[in-house]
Amino acid sequence: MPEMHPDDELHPPTSDDPEWTETCWFTFTVPERRLSGQLYPYFKPNQGVAAGGAFFWDGHHERPETCVYAKQFWHLPLPSDARLTDLELANGIRYRCLEPQRQWAIGYDDPDGGDEIHVELTVTGVVPPNLLGTSHVDQACRYQGTIVLHGEEIAVDSFGFRDRSWGPRPQYGQGIHGGASVRGGYSYATASERDAFHTITMDFGTGCVAIHGYVLRDGEWSKVASGGREVVERDDEGFPVRVVVDLVDELGRETHAEGRLHNSIAFLINPNLFTINGLTEWTFDGVTAWGEDHDNHSFPDARRLFRQARGQSLW
Repeated sequence: MPEMHPDDELHPPTSDDPEWTETCWFTFTVPERRLSGQLYPYFKPNQGVAAGGAFFWDGHHERPETCVYAKQFWHLPLPSDARLTDLELANGIRYRCLEPQRQWAIGYDDPDGGDEIHVELTVTGVVPPNLLGTSHVDQACRYQGTIVLHGEEIAVDSFGFRDRSWGPRPQYGQGIHGGASVRGGYSYATASERDAFHTITMDFGTGCVAIHGYVLRDGEWSKVASGGREVVERDDEGFPVRVVVDLVDELGRETHAEGRLHNSIAFLINPNLFTINGLTEWTFDGVTAWGEDHDNHSFPDARRLFRQARGQSLW
């Protein structure tokens, strides 16, 4: 194995806070099937435990109990010498770093056996990792390989994404991860290795503003300097239908992206992050590309969203 980059490994906790957390999320799509999939392990090294989730969906208004496949395990053992670059969790998630900061082999099999699912994919970065502060990394990737769902083999060759975070993540409070924002977004599209965008947005009371991201236009990459995201249409159940993202990068270029969701799933991805994820067809800078949009909420804010959509009182 080649020498690994520190951000490919699990990071030593900087305190004994039991809520010190690390994540390593891989997400991909099969657009022609309107199929999305993601693997999301969630590590708490100070407690010696991990969580591991696998989610696959191809319809609208899905939830873990209705989608093609979903399984989330909590309190999995996390050995003190675990290495993220060569990891196999008890829930069936397998990660191996093939090339530092650029290529990974990822896999998954249902730990309960059977032929419900099998995942074998090679993930290759198409842009360099983009660092937010000193504890979060995002990267557009290409996914190639196969998955098997309920006995059917499905080829995968499409763009997707990965992200990593490490640091304290409180489970308490009205905001996401104990912060000041109760809602936000995670949006990306990759048309090619020359045209793409990504942004993380958070709402601090005046709408979702961009706090991170990049724009890749005609092969020239630049960090996002400002911008925002707006859900311009929701359906009767509160799920996003159309989303608009406007960005200005550090080169002064403006990007206007319009997205329409082709599937959606709502679930609690970790104890204080409720998300509605959807395969999204984006139009930006004269190109059309597949990607995703995530409508993120603290759990209290998610309750408000869905109760309002049903015409119910908030208490």
